[in-house]
Amino acid sequence: MDMVLLQIRSNGQINLPASVRRQANLEAGDTIEVTVEQDGSIRLTPKLIIDRSQAYFWSRQWQEGEQEAQADIENGRLHRFDNIENALQFLDAGKT
Repeated sequence: MDMVLLQIRSNGQINLPASVRRQANLEAGDTIEVTVEQDGSIRLTPKLIIDRSQAYFWSRQWQEGEQEAQADIENGRLHRFDNIENALQFLDAGKT
């Protein structure tokens, strides 16, 4: 990426040029995390804001379970049932 110089306005605002927004896949309303490094440099990192009611899905534990389930599916470690009664009998029998 080419270097882009920005000017800080009197109210502390900067404008990201369209070319920068396109390269970073940023759109109006997106959230950016600002980190000031020890050497004084500034890092801007795009972030997604997740609704609190959906946050569990993105937890480390849930995502590990999702990866495990996907691996089971890809490796054929699954069972199909014609009806709920057969599925419950399978579970009650303690089979895995």
